[in-house]
Amino acid sequence: MSKLKDYADLTRFNRPIGSLLLMWPTLWALWLAADGWPEWHLIIIFVLGVFAMRSAGCVINDYADRKVDGHVERTKNRPLPSGRVSEKEALGLFAGLALLSFVLVLMTDRQTILLSFVGLFLAALYPFMKRYTHLPQLFLGLAFSWAIPMAYSAQGGSLLDMELWMLFVANCFWTIAYDTYYAMTDRPDDLKIGIKSTAILFGQYDLFVIIVLQGLTLSLMLWIGVLAQLGWLYYLSIVGAAVLFYLQYQQAKDRNRQACFKSFLDNNRVGYCLFAGILLSYYI
Repeated sequence: MSKLKDYADLTRFNRPIGSLLLMWPTLWALWLAADGWPEWHLIIIFVLGVFAMRSAGCVINDYADRKVDGHVERTKNRPLPSGRVSEKEALGLFAGLALLSFVLVLMTDRQTILLSFVGLFLAALYPFMKRYTHLPQLFLGLAFSWAIPMAYSAQGGSLLDMELWMLFVANCFWTIAYDTYYAMTDRPDDLKIGIKSTAILFGQYDLFVIIVLQGLTLSLMLWIGVLAQLGWLYYLSIVGAAVLFYLQYQQAKDRNRQACFKSFLDNNRVGYCLFAGILLSYYI
C-alpha cells in the first residue's frame, strides 16, 4: 500500500488538476468536431486517455527533473528525489501508462493512431526543454493541445479544418498563460539551479504577458464560436472566462507564491466554464 501511494504521488493521480486542464480542451474539440453529438465510445476513450497520458507525462517529467527537484522547496519530497521510487520503477511506470494510452487509441481509426505518436513524442520531449529554452511552457502547450487534432480525426473531421487549428492555437496560448502562473511559484528556486521558464523570460512583464495571452485565447474562442455558429450561451461563457481571468490577475498581482499557484489552479474553472458554454449552446 505504501508503494501504491508513492506511485500515486509520482503520477499525480491524487492531484488531477493537470488531467482536468488537459481534458477540457479535448472535450471542446470532441463536441465542436461532432456539432454537439460526439460518439459516446470516443468520449470514454479520450477521457481515459487524457488521464493515462497526463500521468505518464508527470512520471517522465519527474524522471527528467530527478537531479534538481531535491533543490526546490515545493518538489524536494517527491518520490524520486526522496528515494521512495527508483529510476527503474519510474521508467517502467511511464512505459506502462504509455502502453495503456496506445491500447486506448487503437480503438480509433488509423489516422488518429498515427497522430498519437506525435502526441507521445511531445509528451516525452517537454520535460527536457526547460534545460535548453526559456519556452518550455510552449512545448507543454503543444503537448496539451495535440489531443485536439486527434479528437477531430477520431470524430471524422478534416485536419484541414481552420476551426481545429484555431482551437489548437487558442489552447496553446491558454496553456502558456496558466503554466506561467505555475512557473512563477518556482521562479526563485529555478533561478538558483539554472532551470528556464517563461516566468523567468518575461520577468517584470510576466502578468502583462499572461493577460495578453489570455486575451488572445478568448479572441480565438470568440472567432471559433462564429465559425461553429454557436448560440448566446457560449458567448456568455466567454464573458465568464474573462471574469475568471481578471480574478486570477487580482489574486496574483503581488506575485505571492501561493497566490500564483492558486491562480494556476483556478484555470480549471475557465475550462469547464467554456465547455458548459459549448454544451448549452448545442442543447438549449
